[in-house]
Amino acid sequence: MARRSFSIFSLSFLDVMACGLGATILFLMIISAQIRVRADKANDDLRAEATRIEQEVLDARKNLLRLRTDTTERETVATGAAGEIARLQKLIEELRAAADSQENDSLAKQESVEQLRSDVQRLEEGARRLAETRPEEGTGQRIRSFVGPGNRQYLTGMRMGGQRVLILVDASASMLGRTYANVIRYRAMPDDRKVRAPKWQQTLGTVEWLTTQLLPGARFQIYTFNEQAGSTVAGTDGKWITANDGGDFDAALAGLRKVVPAKGTSLIKAFQAARAMQPPPDNIFLVTDGLPTQGATAPAEPEQIRADRRANFLRQAAAELPANVPVNVILLPMEGDPEAAIRYWDLALRTRGSFLAPARDWP
Repeated sequence: MARRSFSIFSLSFLDVMACGLGATILFLMIISAQIRVRADKANDDLRAEATRIEQEVLDARKNLLRLRTDTTERETVATGAAGEIARLQKLIEELRAAADSQENDSLAKQESVEQLRSDVQRLEEGARRLAETRPEEGTGQRIRSFVGPGNRQYLTGMRMGGQRVLILVDASASMLGRTYANVIRYRAMPDDRKVRAPKWQQTLGTVEWLTTQLLPGARFQIYTFNEQAGSTVAGTDGKWITANDGGDFDAALAGLRKVVPAKGTSLIKAFQAARAMQPPPDNIFLVTDGLPTQGATAPAEPEQIRADRRANFLRQAAAELPANVPVNVILLPMEGDPEAAIRYWDLALRTRGSFLAPARDWP
């Protein structure tokens, strides 16, 4: 009787292998489900935070619109009072002329003139009080003007006041594009093409718009920063420029237009430069597009910086800010940097500044 041949691939062996494969697949499905649940929860938290920020921005815009409406109403009342004063003064002159032509004025006419004088005094006092309560910020004559496409007016809610205003402009390579792919593409182009990149042109327009909000006599400075920080006007590092006329701004903006975005982002160098200004600034405007990529020194592997390290670079930079100076952030966001908006909004809130993430066609 012949023996049965032994085969390692028997039915029992195949059953064991199938069970092992099924267990492995089940284990992978459980892990995948847990990852999806955690990702959905993180996305829900970020959406809720973004919704809350959008609501606060909307409320701030409504409040500013209401304040502007109140100011317009006060100006209308003041204009009406001035017209009434002029009319009454004219009437007084007419009555005086009539009184001079008649030797025997009646007591009634004299009382009428006195009553009119009293009315004029009251109206003048009312007009004076209205002028004293009118907001002063933004009502002076501006040195420069900026008209957006279609002569549009923009409601930002930013506090544009200050006698020493410092504008910090991010000039790192990331300011060339809104995605990493576009940044890499522009970095390979010649300098004259880099400075025409749409995002950098929006940055230049933003800085020009900021300069139009400054009043005559204010002192200002425009610094660019990447791995170092310095003024756009040669020989003025650490010094304030007085806004006497439009030529002072034109020189600073001309220097800014010559800058070619390059290298990494060291925000700590920019804030250290702000702290070195004497006297210190009383208002800072920061134009940037994301969290810094380095601290006081360049990292060994700049292409592998995690989001938590970049947030730590921002905290280190904030520690270098001069005390009690509001930081107003204008963020031109990069795709793939979701924490930038929240971190910079928190910086503006803690320093009592403002935060703006404008549309691509602003200003």
